[in-house]
Amino acid sequence: MTDKSKSTTVWRQPDGEPLSCLEKIKVLNENLEEIRELSQDALEDAVLMGGDEDQLREVLRAIVDDLVNPYASKKH
Repeated sequence: MTDKSKSTTVWRQPDGEPLSCLEKIKVLNENLEEIRELSQDALEDAVLMGGDEDQLREVLRAIVDDLVNPYASKKH
């Protein structure tokens, strides 16, 4: 994530309304920056050790796709 994309991200509630709490927005931005930094480190390590960049990107996408929302409402 670039500095520009971070600064232009409008965090939204499930109903589409933007979040207004600056503390919540700050935490979300900090979390994503940590994820970005760890992902960048993992990519660099993989490439330096002779791994395939595309494979690492696929693995990172799969991690995101497999995330579970423990707060999702159960549909019956």
